Amino acid sequence: MDRITEEWFVRRTWQEPAWRVDELVAAKEGRRVSVVLPALDEEATVGAIVAAIVPLTLGPRPLVDELVVADSGSTDRTAEVAAAAGATVVLRTDVLPDLTPVPGKGEVLWRSLAATTGDIICYLDSDLVDFDAGFVPALLGPLLTEPGVALVKGFYRRPLRLETTEVDSGGGRVTELLVRPLLAALRPELAGVVQPLGGEYAGTRELLESVPFAAGYGVEIGLLLDTYATAGLDALAQVNLGVRKHRNRSLLQLGVMARQILAAALTRCGVPDTGAAITQFLQVDREWLPSVTEIGLTERPPMREVLVR
Repeated sequence: MDRITEEWFVRRTWQEPAWRVDELVAAKEGRRVSVVLPALDEEATVGAIVAAIVPLTLGPRPLVDELVVADSGSTDRTAEVAAAAGATVVLRTDVLPDLTPVPGKGEVLWRSLAATTGDIICYLDSDLVDFDAGFVPALLGPLLTEPGVALVKGFYRRPLRLETTEVDSGGGRVTELLVRPLLAALRPELAGVVQPLGGEYAGTRELLESVPFAAGYGVEIGLLLDTYATAGLDALAQVNLGVRKHRNRSLLQLGVMARQILAAALTRCGVPDTGAAITQFLQVDREWLPSVTEIGLTERPPMREVLVR
């Protein structure tokens, strides 16, 4: 890392976040906080995450003012489980109904801006297991107490959960094999970001409504790069959340994800992307056959532009 990045890392990284909930409630100073969980067929995990966060919504002066599960078209009982656990469930088709939804995580995150009222929005993935509600105050801490911070990324150790066992580390394969080398080549100023793709982060509405959202898996790298481009390095912060466990995906699934992430990153770095599909290969009866997946590269405009129309 260069000197500027090293100085940022020291100033804007919290290795042991220790903000108390009552301290953060006092620091809100009238601001509202929304926690949003994007969900697609996560009935097995979403209920426990919601239940863990609900206590932060209780009392006359809660830390969390809204707890929303933004459903991205689930076909299982995700919506019912989330509502029973205490969340407000919002279907993507009910938000900005005049706009036809497109597939993707970024799409539902973008739409959630129009379905919530918080001055600060905290995003958490809904496939986490052994969830720690302490993620929420840790992510909110810099936004509520440090002037100038607009986006806070969580970082953590990521065990690799296999079918029959769990390896202590090895998660974050797309980060290590694609994104970290990509940032080193094109945006070395962001080399100090520990988890550029992490799904646990929080930002100010002012920032989030001012930048575009990649509709698919490019949403996290897009927000990181756009925040840096529009607000500068010092608007970014990061906090240590300890350990994050979730459903790990196959290499083929990660390949499709990486293709979307690459497209969002190249576009923001001024490098043209062809928009071409990704071709992968499957072995069927000892014969290798191509499998082609079209890549949805839809970019949603800044929500601020949509809401004023």
